[in-house]
Amino acid sequence: MIGNNALKLDRIDLRILCHLQQNSRITNVVLADAVGLSPSPCLIRVKRLEKAGYISGYGAHIQLEKLSNVQMVFTEVTLSDHRREDFAKFEAGIRSVDEIVECHLVSGGYDYLLKFVTQSVVHYQSIIENLLEQHLGIEKYFSYIVIKSPFIKNHYPLEKFLNAQT
Repeated sequence: MIGNNALKLDRIDLRILCHLQQNSRITNVVLADAVGLSPSPCLIRVKRLEKAGYISGYGAHIQLEKLSNVQMVFTEVTLSDHRREDFAKFEAGIRSVDEIVECHLVSGGYDYLLKFVTQSVVHYQSIIENLLEQHLGIEKYFSYIVIKSPFIKNHYPLEKFLNAQT
């Protein structure tokens, strides 16, 4: 079994997930052939994986730099207080900021790691200033401007998780 869900995944389920995360537009017939099933049982498995929450959606990977100027920024945020309500207030306050595309509560020297996608450093700074004015409990923050991203993987190494379980 993988994860905390009650649904037990076998190698075929994992191969289905691997193929779908690499190409969500694959037809059921091609997917079935790739994982060694006939189309009907393959479709049943995909629907079961969707229902169990292993597949949370399908989408396209967009090359933002082809659309506009893009500045990616990672930001470490430390909160001034660490009660449950402080974390909830901060998370609620940033949830509606479209430019924050990832939020991670982390252990270590700070509380959150945020990923911003903005038009420029000036745009990023205006967002940060707005967040500070909202009194969300931010004690300090450190910004890391991304100069270059040699690669970004849009898939997870699912085969490694299965191998670790056996």
